[in-house]
Amino acid sequence: MHTRLFGAFPLKTSHKGLRRAATVALAGGLLLTASPLAAPAQAATPIPSITAKGGFLLDQADGKPVYGKANSTRRQMASTTKLVTAITVLTIPGVDLNKKVTVKAEYRNYVAREGASTADLRTGDKLTVRQLLSGLMLPSGCDAAYALADTFGTGTTTSARTKSFIGKMNAKAKQLGLVNTKFDSFDGISTTGNNYTTPWDLAKLARHAMSSSVFREVVKPTSYKAAATTSTGGTRTYTWYNTNKLLGSYSGAIGVKTGTGTAAGPCLVFAATRNGKTYTGVVLASTTGDNRFTDAAKLLDFGFASTTARTMELRSLPAGAQRD
Repeated sequence: MHTRLFGAFPLKTSHKGLRRAATVALAGGLLLTASPLAAPAQAATPIPSITAKGGFLLDQADGKPVYGKANSTRRQMASTTKLVTAITVLTIPGVDLNKKVTVKAEYRNYVAREGASTADLRTGDKLTVRQLLSGLMLPSGCDAAYALADTFGTGTTTSARTKSFIGKMNAKAKQLGLVNTKFDSFDGISTTGNNYTTPWDLAKLARHAMSSSVFREVVKPTSYKAAATTSTGGTRTYTWYNTNKLLGSYSGAIGVKTGTGTAAGPCLVFAATRNGKTYTGVVLASTTGDNRFTDAAKLLDFGFASTTARTMELRSLPAGAQRD
């Protein structure tokens, strides 16, 4: 067994193999203690060192923490915000995933004005809510985020509806007891700097999202094709590639969302399952876009007592695919 101290409370978790005894005091208030197993089945698994300024890993099954670094420090989260956009939609009572949404010119104009990542939604096309969720989460479409916020917010104007939807996102964080998380946007493009979270809070949000089978289905594939009806009655096929390069690179990876911003730096929310065990985690403000994936692999290796990160080769995105 491994004993980890979370605040003043000892947590018991079991892992395969022997880990060397170590106690590390981590910024943000998480004290992690690893002690050796009685039977040395494998080589020791050291506590990982990551380049990201903040990180967290938890057991998806029970929410118990496994690793933390600056876990209670508030940081901007860029497009990992869209994870909350998606789960806010999915937890609206009676939500119809087959509901058709017509793409407005203002969604495209917004993306062009902000220089934002896009699902390249075409004005007048009709896509289902389910398709928009894929356009939101795979290519990190800010146009898809706008469409969903406009559709599921309340009010007589687009501005009122999107503001209402952001209110629903904040209500979701409050419902989960997250006091260090706040949203001022539906996609992570913050104009006030009041779009922040902590590694610990975002990991809890991710755990909540990953409890949804539809959400898991949306974030898992490396690519997705959506057939939409055009304004003239024809069919347009959208092909979106997942910006999360951990998928297809780390064995067992099942999601979930990238994010990159000037203030936030490269961010990643991630999850993986092996042998029936799932870990969910977060890295915020990594040093480079690719280092966030290596950081995530190191944390997952710590959970699974494996060494995949040492030899992992990242999946390449096709030319022209969105980067986030």
